[in-house]
Amino acid sequence: MNDAVFHSFFLIFTGAAVFASIALYGRQPMLVAYIVLGALLGPFGFGLVPDVQLIADISRIGIIFLLFLLGLDMQPQALFNVFKKVTLVTLISSSLFALIGYGVGFLFGFTQLENIIIGAAMMFSSTIIGIKLLPTTILHHRHIGEMMIGMLLVQDFLAIFILLILLSGQDGQIDFTQIGLAVLALPMLIGFCIGAVRLILLPLFTRFDRMGEYVFLLAIGWCLGISELAEVAGLSREIGAFIAGITIATSPIAQYIALSLKPLRDFFLILFFFSLGAQFNLALLSELIYPALLLGGSMLVIKPVVFRFLLHQQSEKNIFAWDIGFRLGQISEFSLLIAYVATSASLIGNLASHLIQAAAILTFLMSSYIVVLSFPNPIAVKEHLRRD
Repeated sequence: MNDAVFHSFFLIFTGAAVFASIALYGRQPMLVAYIVLGALLGPFGFGLVPDVQLIADISRIGIIFLLFLLGLDMQPQALFNVFKKVTLVTLISSSLFALIGYGVGFLFGFTQLENIIIGAAMMFSSTIIGIKLLPTTILHHRHIGEMMIGMLLVQDFLAIFILLILLSGQDGQIDFTQIGLAVLALPMLIGFCIGAVRLILLPLFTRFDRMGEYVFLLAIGWCLGISELAEVAGLSREIGAFIAGITIATSPIAQYIALSLKPLRDFFLILFFFSLGAQFNLALLSELIYPALLLGGSMLVIKPVVFRFLLHQQSEKNIFAWDIGFRLGQISEFSLLIAYVATSASLIGNLASHLIQAAAILTFLMSSYIVVLSFPNPIAVKEHLRRD
């Protein structure tokens, strides 16, 4: 094994274990610890892990597994009624957040395309933080849990659509012809997946379901195979992984696959968040401090108010509307992915990308504090708020 690669993995995972322990004691989300570790060890910090691009390339597999598992967790029929309730709220709120993000970018002199992408990155809330701080045994299967999950899933659909657009961009231009071809390829890929699942995949799972190793292997092969097929069809590997997941979501074995793949997903996601931090140029903080504070602070203040108002208009009680609003009051990990993809496609500059990252990290931190100190959650400091 290449000593440099082993040394990098040693620093990343041993350091992540230490920083995650500190984060948990400090009631912080672990992904913030991974980003901070990356900033410290990366080329803009102490330079102990210089080859960040290799780590970033490897870590992309984590995003592919994340979207595959997101698809596996979707049960369209069960969520249909929830979608009817939350779709309008989600679309209106996301549009408002995008306008605010656009306005902040415009105020600080970014280009029009950068302002649009900054606005797009503000549309979403963190699935990881929202679900991790939601008490599963008390609230997850009640009304508030259903509403939150429904809103996050609608946001995820929007994020996937935006990623589809961004992934068509090259050298600072968006190829609308490629988007059109991708839109045509999308239903064909879905139809192919549905047929392959019914004729090939499910019979194989049914016959060999007792062989855990084979089920694990077949699930990974299906995920990565459809991901690569989507890439060839002009979509993206991420979109392919999502389709691969949702087409087998109704299978009885879907939850077993999800449980089997979560540790593998987490392994690569640690690398992903580390690489984001490692690519964060700390020297730009002096230029970003004011726009990042304004952008992140406005999201922390405005998101709960907007969610509360819109949910109250749908006859939700004030206490539930505020609860959901504050739990969804941060920027999403999808925002970080949007910044990464847009930068890779040369659609935004380095400063705009770092603005999105800095604002996201700020909201991750502050939103976690607000929820942990004020609402029922599994890691509450106050005993009467602690719910498993």
